[in-house]
Amino acid sequence: MKIKYLVVGLAMLFVKPVVAQEKPDVRTLSLQEAITYALEHNEDMQKASYDQLSAKYMVKEAKSSGLPQVNAFGNFNMYPAIPVQVIPNVFEGKPDEMIPVQFGTKYNANGGIQLSQLLFNQSYFVGLKAAKSSEDLYRLRKTMTEEEVMYNVSSSYFQILQTKEQFEIINANLARLDQLNKILQLQYENDLARKVDVNRIKVNKTNLETQLQTLTSALDQQMNVLKFFMGMPLEEGIALTDAAITLDTGAAAFNSSKDLVQGQTQLELLNKQTELTDLQMQNIKAGYYPTLAATGTYQYNAMRKEFNFLDTDMPWFKTAIVGVQLNIPIFDGMRKHSQIKQTEYTLKSLEADRQKLTKNLEVALENSISQLQNSSSSIAAQEQNVALAQEVYDTTNDLYKEGISPLTDLLEAEVSLREAKTNLNNEMLKYQLAQLGYLKATGDLNTLIK
Repeated sequence: MKIKYLVVGLAMLFVKPVVAQEKPDVRTLSLQEAITYALEHNEDMQKASYDQLSAKYMVKEAKSSGLPQVNAFGNFNMYPAIPVQVIPNVFEGKPDEMIPVQFGTKYNANGGIQLSQLLFNQSYFVGLKAAKSSEDLYRLRKTMTEEEVMYNVSSSYFQILQTKEQFEIINANLARLDQLNKILQLQYENDLARKVDVNRIKVNKTNLETQLQTLTSALDQQMNVLKFFMGMPLEEGIALTDAAITLDTGAAAFNSSKDLVQGQTQLELLNKQTELTDLQMQNIKAGYYPTLAATGTYQYNAMRKEFNFLDTDMPWFKTAIVGVQLNIPIFDGMRKHSQIKQTEYTLKSLEADRQKLTKNLEVALENSISQLQNSSSSIAAQEQNVALAQEVYDTTNDLYKEGISPLTDLLEAEVSLREAKTNLNNEMLKYQLAQLGYLKATGDLNTLIK
């Protein structure tokens, strides 16, 4: 029996370290670290990076049309029936008589190299500009994706901090109720308190515990949302540190909203799309210009009555051609004219979008400034309210201990204190989200990682 216990004890010694090793590590992240992680691992960021890299090769593709084009070719034809042509019978001095004649051989083969070099094509030069502009477009799209990721991560981060603060508020209330419940229970057991008072404490405590469970579920969901925005595995454990935004709104006092939003990535992206559409129109107009290219061909031909192309004693005949090719567009059925008109209306539509977006950004900026001012005033008012609620609670608690104030007054004071702290916590979140909205409206979200 002693040996059995010894074996079990030794087994437990080995099992405990293994269990400890399997406990997942918790990574502590600041707001800046969370954003940096998201910019490296978020799937949308990875996709935007791939698109930007792809755009670099679009420029190389556009340039390739202006470089020499070299192609090798080969061709083999067999004629089961050799073509027949009819010609005048000049061989017998009868030009009015037509006779059938076969030209060529049954087996024919040729092979060689073709070379072409673009000398002039207006569309080529426009295409180079469009390719470089497209590269800028994808760069701006990546920047806009970065801003969206930074905003989403920051917003989720602050919401989690607000929920954790609410945890502390409820836990503090539960601690006070636990202490009060113990005192009342002793008083009740000694016939110094009523059963109804004990039940009131239990009801309030149960309500708080229910709120705590709801907050626990909400916190888990918020953590999962944050990890999703960060591109982090859901099973990885993280802990967040306190965070605050240092915001300089001085520029808003000296500049108009229209000036402040000019650096917005969304506006730059729309301007770039307008530029590309204008280049598209130039490319269509370039179709009216002639094109000129140099061409060259060097090839060998062989004609055989029998299939003996591998016979080195049989000749191959070489041919070399050098020339230029000129294409002059004359009439295309008004196709390019219609394309130009379509593009003109597209440009007008983009201009309307630009005006609308500018107004939306101005409204968003004005609203964020207004929310900042309102939240700042509300925070100051709620801080005073919390101090006042705390004073009321402390006074009521002292009066209750002296037997002057009833339990209901103490519970009401406790609820009022909790509501005041909750309201302050909510206003703090609104203020932080308003700061994010201001940074987003002015295009300064990148200051969060600097």
